[in-house]
Amino acid sequence: MKHYSYEEWQYYVKDELSEDRRVDLESHLYTCDLCLEVYLQAVTANETSLPALPDETNFTDLVMEMGPFTNNVNNVEIVSPVPVTDNTFKDVEMVNSVPVTERKPLYQRAGFHYLLAAAATLLLMFSGAFQSLATYAGSLEKPMIQERKPKPSVTEGVINKTFAWMDSLEKKEANKK
Repeated sequence: MKHYSYEEWQYYVKDELSEDRRVDLESHLYTCDLCLEVYLQAVTANETSLPALPDETNFTDLVMEMGPFTNNVNNVEIVSPVPVTDNTFKDVEMVNSVPVTERKPLYQRAGFHYLLAAAATLLLMFSGAFQSLATYAGSLEKPMIQERKPKPSVTEGVINKTFAWMDSLEKKEANKK
């Protein structure tokens, strides 16, 4: 990756570069943290030569009054309640205006997808589909949960039958008396 020198960033801050060169330097700032630090040093060094805002305390309010703006993350349009005149920003130069994006169709909005998911959930709940799935899952788990009794060994079977035979003999003797 090519890095730009401190002098080049000084020219950039002072706006002494061609438009193509400025675009190159700006795009490089998005990808290079090292050059961003050098750029911030150049801005700090030239801070006194940069133009001052005429009204620093109300600058944000003045920018917001220019409205309408669009927040690209939430697609929220902010409309200015105060009319803007030509003299409102006579001392402030705007670099770029923010375009208002068009509204998305209903089926592309997040709220539509949430409503669709909620409706499908309610439909499946009331139709008994979830109950059927729960019953089916329970039937699959039962054989795994139940312990199978091991088959008695041959020796245990012989011993059990012998004790049963002896018990029956004792009962017969007790009945004879």
